[in-house]
Amino acid sequence: MAVALEIGNANNLDGNNNSGKITLSVLITCIVAASGGLIFGYDIGISGGVTTMPSFLETFFPSVAKQAAEAKNTNMYCMYDSHALTLFTSSLYIAGLVASPVASRLITTKGRKNVMLLGGCIFFAGAALNGLAANVLMLILGRFMLGFGVGFNNQATPVYLSEVAPPKWRGAFSTGFQFFNGIGALSANCINFFVAKHSWGWRLSLGLAAVPAAIMTISALCILDTPSSLVERGKLVEARQSLIKIRGNKSNVDDELADLVNSSELAKAAHEPLKTIFERRNRPHLVMAIAIPFFQQFTGIGVVAFYTPVVFSSVGSGQDSALTAAIVLGAVNLGSILVSTVVVDRYGRRLLFIIGGIQMFICQVALSILLYIATGAAGTEKIPKGYDLLLLVFMCIYAAGFGWSWNPLTVLIPSEIFPMRIRATGVSINIAVAFSVTFVLSQFFLTMLCHLKHSLFLFYGCWIAVMTVFVVVFLPETRGIPLEKMDEVWMKHWYWRRFVGGQL
Repeated sequence: MAVALEIGNANNLDGNNNSGKITLSVLITCIVAASGGLIFGYDIGISGGVTTMPSFLETFFPSVAKQAAEAKNTNMYCMYDSHALTLFTSSLYIAGLVASPVASRLITTKGRKNVMLLGGCIFFAGAALNGLAANVLMLILGRFMLGFGVGFNNQATPVYLSEVAPPKWRGAFSTGFQFFNGIGALSANCINFFVAKHSWGWRLSLGLAAVPAAIMTISALCILDTPSSLVERGKLVEARQSLIKIRGNKSNVDDELADLVNSSELAKAAHEPLKTIFERRNRPHLVMAIAIPFFQQFTGIGVVAFYTPVVFSSVGSGQDSALTAAIVLGAVNLGSILVSTVVVDRYGRRLLFIIGGIQMFICQVALSILLYIATGAAGTEKIPKGYDLLLLVFMCIYAAGFGWSWNPLTVLIPSEIFPMRIRATGVSINIAVAFSVTFVLSQFFLTMLCHLKHSLFLFYGCWIAVMTVFVVVFLPETRGIPLEKMDEVWMKHWYWRRFVGGQL
């Protein structure tokens, strides 16, 4: 029998008193599901570090290794400017983009849990192939398999968490995915640091991605699918059992099950969800599904997440210093996600977006000015001693701002705003946009760094200003609102109510 821990009353519009209760079952279930963030986080952390390892470059990209050595005396921003090298990182996102529509259909027909299992198995196989790679073709093929695994997992896990978590604490539980993402990235950065000097180091770094995949896959075998998913597939008896286990008692379970059945029937009435999501009443959902992941990538997080070692190497820091910087930034990111977990359901989503946006904007401008002073307009000067520490400080402040705002909220908001009739399709669009933009920025980031130099940070700073204004004007607060009542939020918004039916 599940042990219930009463947390408090929820701001639940339908009066369901289960929205503020956390049971031991739901706690364990959400932790297991959130562990899916490990695989994406590990890949993010490992990619940038591996691409600065001399043994890796000499094995697969010898021309880049030669170019990096020559660029130290010319334009340091261009040390790693190679589309072939960036394809190693960005190929994962092409695969994730292709996987998104497939995952969208599978999470509806096969369930959230089964898609998580499938994603974990594919990621495991890709990690093994990368660790054993003998040529670039094997390397890129492995990356594509990793991308399919991440695509399936990134679609299924946020939906799973949002459907299982009590409404009052949905934000905290959903940010768990990003917390494990941060653990994965930090672990990868530490591994890169310790193996970088060995000729076989890159193989161990890439191959160990199989470990988080195994942890996630084995753990997922031990949990039930969500009640919403079971209802969606006509398994009402199992859905009721799942609800009882999650809520910790039988009271109000039948009412909640009836709400889920009603939502499922409405969803089935929308025979073409891809067409339905473009209807006028779903305009706010569609805009957020596109705008939020688009804006997240234009915060400049690619600079920090994928290429921190590259950036520090490019401005004259040694490999040890560059990899140490990645570890520090990973730790800051992880700590800031914990902060978000604590405050997101207390102070709401909008406040975190706004504070984080202001913080990141200031840091991007400061980084641009600092690099201009330290390396010169042409980027030919080696960064003076002490400036690299200041560079790291500003990057840490930036990473903290991102870690408690756009990092977890980009996953949370899309997973909670869609009604069941378009939830799988909406999350699929959200993931597809994220992968598309990430691919483009990852593929061309090093070229942009080479040509824009320090001004690249100003470029991202301008985008941060735009997205912060967008949040202030167009994003309503969704804190504590049950998923089945989320449409009421849009009906009360000054702008979106004209699309969804007017003021209540």
